[in-house]
Amino acid sequence: MRTEDVLAAVGHGLWQWDESTGTVTVDGRAARLLGLSGGPATHRSSEVRACLHPADYVALAGAVSLATAEGTVAESMLRVVGDDGTVHRTVRARLRPQGPLLSGTLHEVRHRAQRGAAPAGDWRRSREAFLLDAGRALAEADSTAEVLRVAAGLSMPGFSPDGHAVFGVEGDRLSLIGHHGQEVLDTALLDVSLEAEYPAAMVVRTGQAVYVHSPEAYQERFPYSWPMVKPYGRTSWAYLPLVVAGSTIGAWMAAFREPVEFTPDERSVLTTVARMLAQALSRAHLHESERALSDGLQRTMLPAREPEIDGMAVAARYVPTGGGLQVGGDWYDVIDLPSGRSALVIGDVQGHDVRAAGIMGQLRIALRAYAAEGHGPDAVLSRASRFLAGLADEAAWDDVRFATCLYMEVDPATGTLDVARAGHPEPTIRLGDGTTILRRTAGGLPLGVRPDSDYPTTRLVLEPGEVLLLCTDGLIETGGHDMDTGWRRLAEVMEAGPAEKLEQLADALVGAVAGPASHHTTGPLADRREDDIALVLLRRDPDGPTCAVPVRRTVLTVRQNDPGQIRSARHDIGAMLHDWSSADQRESAVLLVSELITNVLVHTDEDATLVAQVTGMPGTRSLRVEVGDRSDDMPHRRSPGEMASSGRGLLLMEELADAWGVDPRGDGKSIWFELLEARPPLDAAAADTAADTAGATGTDAGGGATAAVAGLTNLDAIAGFEDADLESLEGLEALENLLDPGGGGPDGGPDGEADGGGDGGDDPGERPAADR
Repeated sequence: MRTEDVLAAVGHGLWQWDESTGTVTVDGRAARLLGLSGGPATHRSSEVRACLHPADYVALAGAVSLATAEGTVAESMLRVVGDDGTVHRTVRARLRPQGPLLSGTLHEVRHRAQRGAAPAGDWRRSREAFLLDAGRALAEADSTAEVLRVAAGLSMPGFSPDGHAVFGVEGDRLSLIGHHGQEVLDTALLDVSLEAEYPAAMVVRTGQAVYVHSPEAYQERFPYSWPMVKPYGRTSWAYLPLVVAGSTIGAWMAAFREPVEFTPDERSVLTTVARMLAQALSRAHLHESERALSDGLQRTMLPAREPEIDGMAVAARYVPTGGGLQVGGDWYDVIDLPSGRSALVIGDVQGHDVRAAGIMGQLRIALRAYAAEGHGPDAVLSRASRFLAGLADEAAWDDVRFATCLYMEVDPATGTLDVARAGHPEPTIRLGDGTTILRRTAGGLPLGVRPDSDYPTTRLVLEPGEVLLLCTDGLIETGGHDMDTGWRRLAEVMEAGPAEKLEQLADALVGAVAGPASHHTTGPLADRREDDIALVLLRRDPDGPTCAVPVRRTVLTVRQNDPGQIRSARHDIGAMLHDWSSADQRESAVLLVSELITNVLVHTDEDATLVAQVTGMPGTRSLRVEVGDRSDDMPHRRSPGEMASSGRGLLLMEELADAWGVDPRGDGKSIWFELLEARPPLDAAAADTAADTAGATGTDAGGGATAAVAGLTNLDAIAGFEDADLESLEGLEALENLLDPGGGGPDGGPDGEADGGGDGGDDPGERPAADR
């Protein structure tokens, strides 16, 4: 015997409520208990709710919610009522939540059965429970479609509409906004004149509800529109005005298949529902208007086409903040330059309002105009700063705005990037093997702070296969992060890739910050306000097949008037060697880079150009660093005496580097050194060979170098040397003294003496005419 037969034999019926589809499936016994006709069938949930006492339904919903949270079975007593509110029977309902499905049984409880009309107090409680439920549902609806869906599912106490229609006023016309219950059979109902003899139009004209009890009454009162509504097969209609702040914005029609008398209580319920429906539609319309305004405004401010640069892949994203009009001052742009190159621009105007968006639009147009005139990055930002300062002079004193900006001129043929920054976050580069480093570039004040600000240009090189990230601070700080923890979060996503699919990488970056995963990586500033997000990814396409051995390469120019860039050079070298097998070698590389650049700035009048490259596979890699300048004076090996003041820098190179040398060039020279990641210990024969090779190339591979370096270099003191100490010439000379504690005189190259063919310069007070 089937389970259904056993349950039916003991008076139990089966029912299943599907909240996802809004349907209820009952067997024959459950249909009889609920007063549903047709035997076993699937009904709309509103039909079943109309058979239940509203207060009992509210209690059932609470029991189901609790059972869902606790993983138990919901049980509740339900009174089955007729159309007049009479209680026919009381049933016990049991439901087990399984996702959106609620499955269980029904059986009658005879000792609780009640007959007779429901008392007036019971009707009022039912009405209050229904209105509370309807008000909550309408308050949560945030779109017109959602409001109409909620209205279609309303089950009023004792009577439920079989069809709904909502009309809106547009000038002198009444248009159909939405409907439920049956398809529109006559298109004349879609757009009606307010002067027409149609109940909805009369309601809007007079502001008074219209109730029609029967088809005969409709035909007699509105003969013009009766042929249009007759095919729908309804028997009673209620037309009510939708009023907001004293203004009628439309009309709501509720149609019934069964005759309705529209008693005072029923009219009270319909009137209250119409008021709540009007408020919900007004809120939804305002929300949709704001959303359309923000979308249109943002589309106007952003590039009209997808960013493109020949020979390079570009991906960009803009994510507005979650509040207000969802517009702000973040933007990005790609500009075609007269030279045939392209410019990437990304910026952020202070604020998250319409004024910020307006200033952003003006600034974007100004930047495009200055770039089209052929100016370089520094001149473009200088002019833009004066332009924004001029806007501030015209604004109210308490609403002055500034903007951060990064302007980058891109040469796709060579991968050269000329960067100028105005208070904007630094660019980030993902190298070919996945290593991600923050590239330190020179910068100036935000735009508009001081009209005559200067914006120095930094030249970078993007190698084939490398990916550049430009972003606003929203991508870094959203989620309560500061600049440090935010960069670490982005670096993890950049390293994971995929670098060859920029669109996926852009989505991954946004998802890590604004998606569900970001809630698990909140930073130390959890109460920080969320911000707009703008980002641009740029990848230089590899020339030919991808190289099997990844290469890391960085280029940096340290100018005479900006010695603080030595800190950036040390940072870049440390980042390139972040996974180097020997920490001592990594520290040695950073120390030697500081020594080479410092010598150029102290002993010449030229800028220093650093080129560093890591090649090979992990464990067998090599680092080659070149520091070039435009001075023609070449360094010479010396044998300084015990009291000599200079000439010992070469010993430091010989001790720490695996190889080093000086290469003359047409416009100066380049001093280089190499480090091998895995150096096997040298036996005696290999040591002799290395000494012979060093002697032939001008390097000292032995002869007490270790003892000399140990006696003249305090590595602990150098490691503790502060970055701030390098901001002046005195600081550089102090570092030079740490590297050469025996004296303070300058020398050629890396502490070599450019003595013009002298004999070694035993006089400690003697300073060569040509440094380095």
